[in-house]
Amino acid sequence: MLSSDVFNRKKLHGPEISLPTYSTLIGIVLSWGFLINWIIVRYVDGGFIYNNMPPIIFFILYFASCIYGVFLFNTSTDPSISFIGYNFVVLPFGLIVDIVIGAYAPGTVIHAIQTTAIMTFVMMAFGSLLPGLFKGINATLGLSLLAVIIAEMILIFVFGQQIGLIDWIVALIFCGYIGYDWGRALEIPRTVDNAIDSAAAIYMDIVNLFLRVLRILGSRKR
Repeated sequence: MLSSDVFNRKKLHGPEISLPTYSTLIGIVLSWGFLINWIIVRYVDGGFIYNNMPPIIFFILYFASCIYGVFLFNTSTDPSISFIGYNFVVLPFGLIVDIVIGAYAPGTVIHAIQTTAIMTFVMMAFGSLLPGLFKGINATLGLSLLAVIIAEMILIFVFGQQIGLIDWIVALIFCGYIGYDWGRALEIPRTVDNAIDSAAAIYMDIVNLFLRVLRILGSRKR
């Protein structure tokens, strides 16, 4: 439901831009998403919203916004529409981040941000310098993520256990997705719309990685 098909695009829609401009635009769009997340964390009480809204309503609105956002940037070739779709993804993700980080000490959150940033830049560098390293591993990444999610659900809901190793495995998988998606972003037609859509897909990888890193670091403090 939340997967992007931007990296399968072959046709050129709109004028092509230079690689430095294209890469910079991806970075700007990513930075915009993280700025919105920071504003939400700074000024919105996500815990209050979650605690005063029926959980089923909260998650329906969350998934509806994400799915609509992904639909917009997946199907549109208009950069302005794609950017609107991106924001429909950024807002609910930011609210989830706001709710989650409330359970952790500020130092742990900062450490998680720093760790995620380092891991992201490293994987993007690998994706740029060694794009062949990530080709052909999409199915492996997807199946690995599905397997660990199923295992984690069984451990939590059947056995009442949580194993920290699973968090590391998921974090590593999302690292792989960042490198994989960045490498693919550099191979599709370099248009403004594709830069926005690529940033949206990579943004979701980075936020998921951050939440796992935060959980790993937070468990160490307890």
